[in-house]
Amino acid sequence: MKPELAVFDLGKVLLDFDYSITARHLAELCEVSATELQETIDQSHLLLDYEAGKLTTDEFYAAVRGRTGYRGTFEQFREAFADIFSEIPEMVGLHGNLKNAGVPCFIFSNTNELAIRHIRRNFRFFNGFDGYVYSYEEKAMKPEARIYEAVEKATGRSGGQLLYIDDRAENIEQGRARGWRTVHHESPAASIAAFHAHDLG
Repeated sequence: MKPELAVFDLGKVLLDFDYSITARHLAELCEVSATELQETIDQSHLLLDYEAGKLTTDEFYAAVRGRTGYRGTFEQFREAFADIFSEIPEMVGLHGNLKNAGVPCFIFSNTNELAIRHIRRNFRFFNGFDGYVYSYEEKAMKPEARIYEAVEKATGRSGGQLLYIDDRAENIEQGRARGWRTVHHESPAASIAAFHAHDLG
């Protein structure tokens, strides 16, 4: 029996991203270097806390300002922080094929409010999913079990009814432990082939 529904990770699967873009755009408005700024927003616990729903957008912004001496406007920060994404065309095409075939598709992502607002405005394909499960709303991060439970609740499916694709092995392992069918994303060609092997796409 083939899966009934596809669950897509977002970053590095459907959209590539690069926080060095933010750092380059905002460094001249900060008291720290572009490298230090990138470390603050991408490699510290600050972003993890924001994506885990432990910080609101206002709290995250205030913390970044406090650590970097940022002196621009919030609007400048919002745009530069979120404008880091680019489509991975083959994977967006896979989603389109599934949608055209009537296969329900969900987004399942460790992400944040600023990113999602930007993506929803700027990437048309993103609005074509049947549902969305975000870490910052669930206040849990993959691979925590309870956010996988949230996916099962949102989709009304479990076990082998779900086909889940993610680029991080630890996230895939948690899905597999719940009986989900899984695809560890390493390249578009390999992932598309894996979906075809499951008679999807």
